[in-house]
Formats: sequence, structure tokens, C-alpha cells
Amino acid sequence: MAFKQSPLRLARIALVCSTALLPLGAALVPAQANSPVLAGQVSLADLVDKVMPAVVNISAVTTGDAKGRTLPQLPQLGPDTPFGDLFEEFFNRRGQGRDGQNQQGERQAPQPRRSQSAGSGFVIDASGIVVTNNHVIGDANEITVIFPDGLRLKAEVIGKDAKVDLAVLRVKHDKPLPAVKFGDSDAMRIGDPVMAIGNPFALGGSVSSGIISARNRDISQGPYDTYIQTDAAINKGNSGGPLFNMAGEVIGINTAILSPTGGSVGIGFAVPSSLAANVVEQLREFGETRRGWLGVRIQSVDDATAEALGLGTARGALIAGIDDKGPAKPAGLEVGDVVVKFDGKDVKDSRDLPRIVAATPVGKDVPVSIVRKGKELVKTVKLGRLEDGEKVQPASARSQTEPAKPAVTSALGLEFSPQTEELKKRYAIKEGTKGVIITKVDPNSNAADKRISVGELIVEVGQEPVNSPEDVTKRLEALKKDGKKSALLLVSNAQGEVRFVAVSMN
Repeated sequence: MAFKQSPLRLARIALVCSTALLPLGAALVPAQANSPVLAGQVSLADLVDKVMPAVVNISAVTTGDAKGRTLPQLPQLGPDTPFGDLFEEFFNRRGQGRDGQNQQGERQAPQPRRSQSAGSGFVIDASGIVVTNNHVIGDANEITVIFPDGLRLKAEVIGKDAKVDLAVLRVKHDKPLPAVKFGDSDAMRIGDPVMAIGNPFALGGSVSSGIISARNRDISQGPYDTYIQTDAAINKGNSGGPLFNMAGEVIGINTAILSPTGGSVGIGFAVPSSLAANVVEQLREFGETRRGWLGVRIQSVDDATAEALGLGTARGALIAGIDDKGPAKPAGLEVGDVVVKFDGKDVKDSRDLPRIVAATPVGKDVPVSIVRKGKELVKTVKLGRLEDGEKVQPASARSQTEPAKPAVTSALGLEFSPQTEELKKRYAIKEGTKGVIITKVDPNSNAADKRISVGELIVEVGQEPVNSPEDVTKRLEALKKDGKKSALLLVSNAQGEVRFVAVSMN
């Protein structure tokens, strides 16, 4: 959270603080040369002395082009309004009168808008490599790195990555700069002590401490969310600053807070070093991040889906779609496969797979362990590059299946019908989309709870394709005979995008 500096706001803070401190003046006593530490307390002073010189403030100045922007105008107020003089005075102070004119009555040209924000960062290489958040620098025209001793150095951007909100800067100095190094965030446990240093509200060199409150937090900021949660105080301006372990290693980069007030309420989030270190290394080497790409669309596996797939326990990432031009297809991966291990790393849930794939080198031949219809198989995939995959256009639609005879069948709280021209037009179903059309959903059914909607299509039941209502009922009967409690449906929307849904058959 880069902090937008406001002189007025800072002035208010200063006034409030000075007023609040006055009554405490009589109680203050001179500090001792060596402040005593109370029994049971652990001083962090030595640790702060060790790492503080490498923690920096970052000032980012952005000059926006005002071309095309409308100059602020005075409201259309009557001549006798009591607010007219106030608005007139406001615009005159800005050198602008009514209708965007100056005091001489001349129309003023749009002026560039200058804004300044402040954040934090840290040096990871004595040659002058600085790490911060991408949102701290944004599209700044001028970046200044300020050290605790007052040294100010202009910085250039080596590379930045919006997906994980990281940026790497370079500063030049005639002497080696103090630096810190990344630690192993994976070795940290909930309850371990941590320390944050940064520039909250432009108060550089501020230190706070706390513990790791949780790990692997998904806060819906991007596809690689795996944040460390901490109760160490993190505020606006702490963004990009380091979160240290007690060895003085950076195990996180402070990035966000959850707060109803805008200030710290003890819920802060840091990008773990296990993710950041690899991104920083690539930004330094290439000026960009080069992520691995598998070419699949995945979804999570809940208990009902796990039972329907014969997994035993909910685990892995369920493949719900495969890119026709992606690496997964030639490797033999299929819709309905559950990825349980990738390149030797366990895939505990669907959030694990994108992070593991992204961190794997492009072009590497990777063993992928999958579960297909209850059996574990291993496929080898040659990874592509994510940035290339993002440019691939959707594959062309497949040929239309022959329509079945019109009929409506009920099961699982659903009514479904074969595709007819009238139904395809009614639900705007894309040409080439396969499956049986759902025409009614019982609002009290488990299917409704799973957000199955009218106008969607059932493409598979129990991982077998269905082309008619009769196919659906036959597959459901077969699943019941096999003792399944849930039916695994492959459901498509009108545009042909599919997902798996496990619906209770009780």
C-alpha cells in the first residue's frame, strides 16, 4: 500500500501527536544508556541494528499527461448563492476563474498532473539491487531510494511483475550498499515471531513485530495467492518492505492489509520469499517473469467430487478443460484427470498447481501424476511459456452432434432435454456445444446448491459422455448400482466452458 503523501494530512498528524504528548511530558525521564529489558521480554534491538541499514524508503513521482482532461469548472450557482464567493476564492487561488479561465480572462491550457507516493523496499545485493512492490512504483517517471542515513539515489526499473505485485530496481553508488538476503518462508511455522520494517505514513525506519498468524492465505488478489498473514503492524507506506525472521532473513514482502479503517488492525499479508525469490531472480536476469504453462483449466476437488472420482480423500486439481494448443494435450492429459503431483511436488489442492507450474522452468520435461477413473498414472509434459499461452485464441468450435428426439426427463432435481433449434435459440447456446440442455432446476435440490442453472448442459455423467436424456438416466442408474453416493457431472455453460459438479443422488 503505497502512501500518497499529503502535507495537510501530515500536519494534522503532527498537531494531534504534539497535543497528545503534552500531558505526558512531566512523566518522561531521561533514557538510560543501556535500557533494561524486563524479565520474559526479548529485545529486538540487535536485530534491528543488523538489518535496518538495508531497508529503504521509496519515493515515486508520477507526472500524468493532462491532455484530454477537462479542467475543473465552477458549479453553475446563482449570483445570490452564499457559496459563490467561496468557490470563486478557491478557483482564484489556483489561478483559474470561472469556465477554466485565468484572472485575465484567458483560457488556460491543461497542465500535467504530478502525484507522489511513498513506500518501502530493501536491498538484496550490495551492487544496488532493490526489491519493492509493483504498486509502490506503478508507472512513476521518477523513483528515489532513500537510505536510513539520508543517502538519496535515483533508481531505474529492472523489471516488474503485476501478477505477484513485485518490482526490482537498480541504484548506483560508488560504495557497496548494505544488503539483506532471502530466507526460507516454507520453514516458518504459525506462531513464529517476525519483524516488519518500513515507511508507514512516510515515517521511515518504523519497526513493528508480531507472529505469523497463518500461511498460504488466498485473498483473491491473483492466481498465485499464498500470502503469509501476520499481526505485526503494517500500514499504508509499509508496502514493499521486508518481513524478517529472527535470523534477519527476509521471509516475506509486506503487501496488503485487511482493515475496515484503512489502518492496521493486526491482519497484514506478505508475499512469501519462496515465491518472491524466484520472481526476483527472473526479473534480474530477463527483465520479466517467464512462467511455465500447462494449458489446462482446473477446479477444486471437494469431498463429494473425490468420492465420485474414487480418490478417497479430497486432494489435487481437477482438469475441467484443456487448451487445444497447450502442452497438456499432446502429453495425453484429459478432462476429468486429477493432478495429484507435479514435478515431484504434491498438489494438495487446486491453488497449488498454478504456483508450482509457474515456478517450473519453461521447456522442462515434467512428470505429472494423475488419477484417471480411480487409477494413478504418470504422464510427461514439456512445459510451454505462460505468456505465450495467454495469446492463444480459443480453439474453433467442434462439429454439432445430431439432435435427439425431443423429450424431457427428470433426475437429481433437474429437468433436461435434447438440443433442439428452439432451445438453442432460447438459451443462446453456442454452435458446436455438446450435451443435454437443463430446462429446470428444483431450487431445493443439491443441484441448485451447486449452482447448476437453467440453460446449462450436461456433457458427461460419471466421466462418460451423454447425448440424450436417456443416456443421463442410464448413467445415473449405473452409478447407483456401483454404490456411488454422488454423480459427477461435467456441466457446460452456453459458451462451451465446462466444469465438474458432484451432485448427491440421495
